[in-house]
Amino acid sequence: MKIAIGLPNPIPGTPGRLLVDWARSAEERGFSSLATIDRIAYPSYESLISLAAAAGVTERIGLITNVLLGPTRNPVLLAKEAASVHQISDGRLTLGVGVGGREDDFEAAGADFGSRGRRWDDALGLMDKAWRGEPVGGSPKPVTPSPAGRKGVPLLIGGMTDKAIERTVKWGVGWTSGGMPPDQVGPFVEQVHSAWKDAGREGVPHIAALAYFSLGEDVEAESIGYLKDYYSFLGEWVDAMANGIPRTPEAVKQTVAAFADIGVDELVLDPTVADLSQVDRLAEVVL
Repeated sequence: MKIAIGLPNPIPGTPGRLLVDWARSAEERGFSSLATIDRIAYPSYESLISLAAAAGVTERIGLITNVLLGPTRNPVLLAKEAASVHQISDGRLTLGVGVGGREDDFEAAGADFGSRGRRWDDALGLMDKAWRGEPVGGSPKPVTPSPAGRKGVPLLIGGMTDKAIERTVKWGVGWTSGGMPPDQVGPFVEQVHSAWKDAGREGVPHIAALAYFSLGEDVEAESIGYLKDYYSFLGEWVDAMANGIPRTPEAVKQTVAAFADIGVDELVLDPTVADLSQVDRLAEVVL
């Protein structure tokens, strides 16, 4: 199983240049990919802009949005932006996308929340046309740069629903889970593989997952504070969530092993503290 690391793009107060330094350090230490977490109604850095900056200072490491809130965006513009980052990075971008579940993100973006699933199904088809070089949205010419327009941008589909699995089989190179424990992710991994085979797709789907971490007693309080703020909508469940992530080398290793056991191909370990030392601390434990 490959081990990726998240960028601290969603953590409030993160200096912009830290994202660049983090990207360099993650590549030097040998992580498989850099990943972002996407929000609109939160003081975070935008996912594709963050990965474009990371692409400019790296050469080999993969770049993943895990996941981008697809229905909050104009699909033609999103197709253009993703193809641009894909080209700038020499084909290293994988666009992880999901419909999203927080109404405030849609309200902030001026997008309808209730129709997001239906609109997203239409958007995926439109984006595919754009990446294949077909004129879309009234444009007399293709809207994405070549050759990304011919090859397309690899899609990871997020979401733990039957509809997400359908989208994975139809549009994706694989599936990604977000922030759920291995015992809940495992059954969906099996469903994705089964649906993939039943649909006659070649090969096997790429399976990714997300798990939070922090390392060091010196940052534990900061880590808990961030997660309580980010997941405040959970109400009484937020304390258990914020306190339950792995924070010791042993706990991180156990988490990695548990995700490997259920067939995850790439595990993204997302930071909860915007401290560059977390890259080195994690690398020493898992690489």
